[in-house]
Amino acid sequence: MSLTVYLKGLATYIPGLYPEIASVLRPPRTGGTDSARYCYSVWLRHLVMASLNGLPTEPNSVAELGPGDSLGTGIAALLSGANAYYAFDVVPYATNERNLKIIEQLVELFRSRAPIPADSEFPSVRPRLASYQFPSQILSQSRLSRSLNIRRVNAIRNAVRNISSKHSNDLQIAYRVPWDEADVIKPHSIDLVYSQAVLEHVDDLERTYRALFQWLKPTGYMSHTIDFRSHGTAAEWNGHWSYSELQWKVVHGRRTWLLNRHPHSTHLKLAKQAGFRILCDLRDEDTTGLKRMRLARSFQGMSEEDVITAGAFLQAIPETDPS
Repeated sequence: MSLTVYLKGLATYIPGLYPEIASVLRPPRTGGTDSARYCYSVWLRHLVMASLNGLPTEPNSVAELGPGDSLGTGIAALLSGANAYYAFDVVPYATNERNLKIIEQLVELFRSRAPIPADSEFPSVRPRLASYQFPSQILSQSRLSRSLNIRRVNAIRNAVRNISSKHSNDLQIAYRVPWDEADVIKPHSIDLVYSQAVLEHVDDLERTYRALFQWLKPTGYMSHTIDFRSHGTAAEWNGHWSYSELQWKVVHGRRTWLLNRHPHSTHLKLAKQAGFRILCDLRDEDTTGLKRMRLARSFQGMSEEDVITAGAFLQAIPETDPS
């Protein structure tokens, strides 16, 4: 275990000290969605993959888990034609100043029909695509003319400018921080729920997949990129699986979020238990990490596929009601 990682986690248990170091352990930005090009790339990748998997590409209502530094990917969805956007996070990272700046940059990207920023610009963003050309087969000129007309863009600006964590406006944009229960959204009212490198941080994963199922319309779907890497908690990409439960409790400390350490197969199992049918499961393999014998005892029973799965992109539809 890295001494620095150990001490940071241990320090959160010291009475009176945690509030002082919280800003160090939880930096003011998460990285990623403070860039309009990143948000544009992420949103269009989810949309392109939906098209390839035969899923609807004109969602009217979308929900996002963990938007991070801005509501940029949701704003990209609105600029693509969606009329309702719900963002859920555990910490209020997004700011109006950042959101409004990103709106202007996103409008220019869509109006110029810019290519999707590719791996050379964002090498860690998944899923990878066969082509990064602007998806004109999805976002036609007529669709963009409707979604980017001046009155509509102004309405999106005003909606974001007036947003708060407990307020919904005419465009039904809502930013809920923190969200605790599935009833924050009317059941079966969302066309698409998505996330980008977020579900690996969710502590109660079973409850979250049940909530996603509850939110989605019968014709809706979910789309998630999941990053199973150690996120700086170890030198090796899968080193977080080498910690015993006690060691991990120290590393995690009292942080609001870190990692849940669930492998790929657990996500598939919980999604299916919640009532989803998996349509797309693209795995990123990495064989450079720790071998099974160096993992903690509780993780040595993982399948070989789990041991080398460093990331996955999932798309699934609600199929059965688990109740």
